Amino acid sequence: MFLRLYITTHRAFDSGKNMDFTTILGLTAAFLTTFAFIPQALKVIRTKNTKDLSLPMYYILTFGIILWLVYGILSHDFPVTIANAITFCFVFTILALKIKYK
Repeated sequence: MFLRLYITTHRAFDSGKNMDFTTILGLTAAFLTTFAFIPQALKVIRTKNTKDLSLPMYYILTFGIILWLVYGILSHDFPVTIANAITFCFVFTILALKIKYK
């Protein structure tokens, strides 16, 4: 999987030209939506309170992120791949803690 991620990254920056606006836009959107999960993850880790989080929502979200990650790898889409790899880590942490503290 990491080899595929490297290939995806390499192709995104190996064109011999600067990143175009679309790639910058995608990376910016990926950054914002990915790191939006940090406050929730930190709060769950600190408080161990997951009562108000929807377990079915996090199951569905985690599965959707896995699909987006696979899509990004298969389509060699750098912003999609990176964003969903990182987002998966945050969302899976929240899901695991939700199950643990249920």
